[in-house]
Amino acid sequence: MLALPAQLTLREARQTLAALSGALASAQGEAVVDASPLTQIDSSALAVLLELKRQAASRGLRFEVRGAPPRLQDLARLYGVQGLLALT
Repeated sequence: MLALPAQLTLREARQTLAALSGALASAQGEAVVDASPLTQIDSSALAVLLELKRQAASRGLRFEVRGAPPRLQDLARLYGVQGLLALT
């Protein structure tokens, strides 16, 4: 399982994406992201998740986000990407 950090804003997005992309490279069958640690986010968190989903799809992996906090769910609805990310 890939775990997101507690803070994922524009400042952390590039580093977080690089780290999780590296971890995703060794995933097999599925890519599950644990979003429960998130406490401080902005729309960059959505961008990171959408890019991870794209990378997972290009490797033929099923992608899932678990433990999405209410703020992340609200942002996904606001930007119209809740269906793409299927946050749980």
